[in-house]
Amino acid sequence: KGGKLMFDNHNDLLSVEDLCEILMIGKNSAYTLLASGELKAYRAGTRWKIPRESVTLYVKKQAKL
Repeated sequence: KGGKLMFDNHNDLLSVEDLCEILMIGKNSAYTLLASGELKAYRAGTRWKIPRESVTLYVKKQAKL
């Protein structure tokens, strides 16, 4: 029972490509979002790691939910 724990599924961390697909935006827009800190994420070496939860929160904030 209980809720699903983060990282039960490796897809809890998204790539920039995943982000573009989910939000239906281009890479330039994705990098702008990440660099501004508006969408919470972190870098592992040269790659961005984006928690799925931060995308959900970003969309809710944008939609004023």
